Amino acid sequence: MDEPPVGTAKGLLYFTDGTLAYAGHHLHEGDHPVHTHSFVEIAVVTGGQGVHRSLDGRRELGVGEVTLLRPGVWHGYEGCRGLDLYNCCFSTELLQRELAWTREDPFLGYLLWTGPHSMRRRGMLTTRLDARTLKEAVVHLDALDRLGREPADRHRGDIIGRLALFLGHLARAVAGERGADPGPGPVHPAVAEAMRLLEARPEHRWTLTELADRLHLAPRYLVRLFKSATGLPPMAYLARHRVERAAALLLHTDQSITQIGRSVGWADQNHFARRFKAHYGLPASAYRQRFRHHPGRLEPAVPRDG
Repeated sequence: MDEPPVGTAKGLLYFTDGTLAYAGHHLHEGDHPVHTHSFVEIAVVTGGQGVHRSLDGRRELGVGEVTLLRPGVWHGYEGCRGLDLYNCCFSTELLQRELAWTREDPFLGYLLWTGPHSMRRRGMLTTRLDARTLKEAVVHLDALDRLGREPADRHRGDIIGRLALFLGHLARAVAGERGADPGPGPVHPAVAEAMRLLEARPEHRWTLTELADRLHLAPRYLVRLFKSATGLPPMAYLARHRVERAAALLLHTDQSITQIGRSVGWADQNHFARRFKAHYGLPASAYRQRFRHHPGRLEPAVPRDG
């Protein structure tokens, strides 16, 4: 069997060159130490039991449970008994390029962009799939697993298509739990453009007035549109993006914390420290020390028959 398109460096998972997305089984027994990662991870429970540990506390896991984690979120597992997770991972670059259109889809936009940051979720979103939906989702995960062993440049459309189909199942499940209207209209184009502008230049000293001027809208109208689509005002959304970017820099660069704060738009180190700790529950220095050197590992599950 070919090696999966992920590797480890200092214990952290990373994508190998050319990888678009990854899906594969991982089996946990006992405790799996707290760790983090700099890509989007979706863990689907397909067997066994365990407890998920995160900043939100401890959550019992059973078959059908799904946990989506934005980059930088730390988590781990405890008391696992044959906990079989189907992990699906993809980079923020894929999210911002090939999946950029999902911003304007009301269900996928909530799943990937805004839901994990709303209601103080701190970058996490959970749902539960019924037996039928789980079976359908696993079909696409199995296909992604197989495609991961093929040349990405020859199967790019297949990979993105399968990932989108899998995400569609999750988005509808989340919408059902929220009681969302099955036929909402698209997200206003100004909201999607505002998100792109903020993410492209996190180091810029954005103000609501400047952002609204760029979009040719009144500031109060922009806030109303943005909150309606995302649950957050624009500057709060920017803060979420900045802490994710800072977390990635803490894990993968040797820049000082002062340099990182400035590079994401927070030159005031006290302000940066407060924002980072509020989001991740740890000071930036403790986050770097803990997760650069003490991450967890994923153990491949035994291949299934058929």
